[in-house]
Amino acid sequence: MMFDTTMLSVWLAVFAGALVQGTTGMGFALIVVPVLALAAPAMLPGSLLIAMLPLNAYVAWRERHAIDLRGAGWISAGRLAGTFGGLWVLVAVPMAWLNALVGGSTILAAVVSLIAPAFTPGKMTFASTGLITGVTETATGVGGPPLALAYQHAPVATLRATVALCFLVGEIISLIVLAVGKRLDAPQWHYALGMLPVLGAGMLASHLVHRRINQRMLRIGVLVFALVSGLVVLVRG
Repeated sequence: MMFDTTMLSVWLAVFAGALVQGTTGMGFALIVVPVLALAAPAMLPGSLLIAMLPLNAYVAWRERHAIDLRGAGWISAGRLAGTFGGLWVLVAVPMAWLNALVGGSTILAAVVSLIAPAFTPGKMTFASTGLITGVTETATGVGGPPLALAYQHAPVATLRATVALCFLVGEIISLIVLAVGKRLDAPQWHYALGMLPVLGAGMLASHLVHRRINQRMLRIGVLVFALVSGLVVLVRG
């Protein structure tokens, strides 16, 4: 990648995204996708998914003691089915339609969460969350809001670690399906590799501050994240 102001903006977004996601468990795609969509749209979603692999592996390992394995298993099962739907969407559905659907449903879910009482998600909630995430992340690179909403009432470490594990498994599935569908090429791998030094710096910075996040502020952050990401996706459409 040739160095210029465009690449600098991508690097800044990647650093900020790694810092935010390493600290809260979410936010990388929300921060990076809009910038990458303007700077190098052909690199989406492949480069984004590749770059997120080491980030989510690190967060899941750092707090592996807090992972909700049962929930992660059901989410991953739903994610497997949703990934094939996401590949079909990439081929068959105009992106503006998809953006409107994803953005609108994300905003609706966040608003419902604001007025709904606390809940403990069951296996059907987890499986449907995985299904939706599989479609949206494979097609657009944005899959965090459903996972974040499902775990919004969980302990902070559980949210971070479980969402990271679900992302990691789902990204591997998505990349395999994209490769088989000939939607993943060498330039996307090269672009992702160019992000790694800045990604590593953001991960290191998150290590210094991740324990300072409290439960109430994290839930507020989750809902704001979902609302903003829904608006971003709508605007992109």
